[in-house]
Amino acid sequence: MKYFKKLVGEHIYLSPMNVEDAATYVKWLNDFSVTDGIGSSFRVADLESEKKWILDNAGNYQFAIVRLEDDKLLGNCGINSIDHLRQCAEVGLFIGEEENRNKGYGTEVLDLLLDYGFHYLNLNNIMLKVFSFNERAISCYKKVGFKEIGRRRKAYYLNGEFHDDVFMDMLKEEYKQ
Repeated sequence: MKYFKKLVGEHIYLSPMNVEDAATYVKWLNDFSVTDGIGSSFRVADLESEKKWILDNAGNYQFAIVRLEDDKLLGNCGINSIDHLRQCAEVGLFIGEEENRNKGYGTEVLDLLLDYGFHYLNLNNIMLKVFSFNERAISCYKKVGFKEIGRRRKAYYLNGEFHDDVFMDMLKEEYKQ
């Protein structure tokens, strides 16, 4: 088996990343439809660097997003910038192929990450950052229960335009209310 079911939802599960998936990640990380939304379109991803990143981050709460019905890799997600003293962290995710977006996978991924963060990592505040033009992502985050907590105005330049960084968070006490 290529993947391991660490966090299991209704349609997807989160597995430790697999270095054999590096080529797929490189494909996605060189696709502007993915990288524009995660702020890394200026980078050029290559196979060796991606393999190294996967190996270096394998135990750092970074997960492959895998479809339950057929074990197909859909994307990547993680819990980052964990501060155990302050009990806060950040989350992020992307779905690689357009055909797998807008199917509720992102909502399910966030629910699994939030549950894990609040109930297993003892976090109290989980934050994310999204760009103001990414209305699909913002809608997903609001659906899960994230609230906007502020903006950094015109902080992201893309395709000749400036966009706001939108910061959203959720407290443990707000989760599943």
